[in-house]
Amino acid sequence: MDNNNQRSPRRTNRFWLKVAGVGLVAGLIGGGVAVGVGGAVQHHENVTSTRVPSGSNKSGGTKVNKNKADLNGAATKAYDSVQGAVVSVINKQEVQQNSGMGIFGLYANGGDSSSSNSGNSGKLQTASEGSGVIYKKDGRTAYIVTNNHVVKGSNALQVILSNGKKVDAQLVGTDSATDLAVLKINAANVTTVAQFGNSNSIAAGQDVLAIGSPMGSEYANTVTKGIVSAKNRTLKAGTDGTLTSVIQTDAAINSGNSGGPLINMAGQVIGINSMKLSSDNEGSSIEGMGFAIPSNEVVSIINQLIKNGKIDRPALGIGMVDLSNVTTDQQQSVLKLPSNVNKGVVVMQVESGSAADSAGVKQYDVITQLGDTKVTNANTLRAALYKYKVGDSAKVTYYRNGKQQTSTVHLTKASSGDNNQSSQQDDGQ
Repeated sequence: MDNNNQRSPRRTNRFWLKVAGVGLVAGLIGGGVAVGVGGAVQHHENVTSTRVPSGSNKSGGTKVNKNKADLNGAATKAYDSVQGAVVSVINKQEVQQNSGMGIFGLYANGGDSSSSNSGNSGKLQTASEGSGVIYKKDGRTAYIVTNNHVVKGSNALQVILSNGKKVDAQLVGTDSATDLAVLKINAANVTTVAQFGNSNSIAAGQDVLAIGSPMGSEYANTVTKGIVSAKNRTLKAGTDGTLTSVIQTDAAINSGNSGGPLINMAGQVIGINSMKLSSDNEGSSIEGMGFAIPSNEVVSIINQLIKNGKIDRPALGIGMVDLSNVTTDQQQSVLKLPSNVNKGVVVMQVESGSAADSAGVKQYDVITQLGDTKVTNANTLRAALYKYKVGDSAKVTYYRNGKQQTSTVHLTKASSGDNNQSSQQDDGQ
């Protein structure tokens, strides 16, 4: 066989490899073209679909549809039933004005250089604003409950009614321990009186509304909605740090809301808004933690204020210091307390003829219980004491020389009309 006419297997394999390679390259090129064309088509479609169309609908055509929301729901009905009784309370105080020369040669009182340069005193200016609610109308007089701190230090008081009319108000009485106050005004323009509901019959989670003048009378009759977050929180209230039971709510309460009502969905006042938690720490904030004085306590206090102009509270007649302020060594060496007794108040002095003196309580006794309430410090003792009325009797439990004793105290009235037992600890009380 002619070797020239025959191809070696190696040359044959190379030939077919070349053919396959050409086919593969052609396929890749063709595929690349196909992908490129497809991408271009898709891009064109995207641009076309998102392009802002030319022209405009010159005739407009948008309309306001009928409101399908219920404008007569429970919250609206509750607000409407009470808002006419909610007022703004304006605290007026005297200010001292200097009539010195101003930067333009005029006196601060608006006069010229020929005016007297004596100080201008006695002028009343608005010192603060709060809220209140009209709860009683008796003949020509209407009564308003608000917070004590809203009216504190006032030389005159004014009330702005829900219709915007401003009237003078007179202070009936205040109670710093519960932070409550009662005012009275002429009832000629009063058309709505709020009613109190039973604050014992509330539940965490129930809807409530807070009404008042947050940030002042410019925003009078502002309503915020929330829930009862807790029925019974214990916080310090008033100027003496007395522990009190309050309603916690997440309804927005701001400065100026103080003294306004917290109402249920039936429009009944279940509390008087008094305070909110805030934080002075930079970068932190506290939201949705407001507190209201329960209506049952409010009613008890305001009835006494109208009747007597003050609150007569029982007193033990002692000076005291928290046991926690006494060193452990002194608790055992001086007071001779058992190691398991580490909370209570130490009697530092006993007023002669007082309820405590008559019951046999002596200096350095350590009171741990009053009635059914455990006493852990001065505040809890006051809280327990204020549950009683003048003339009531209560059992007091205390330790003397390491031994537990119990006596019965017949509670008398505090000499100041408030609380005459003092605290010698350095806590501002």
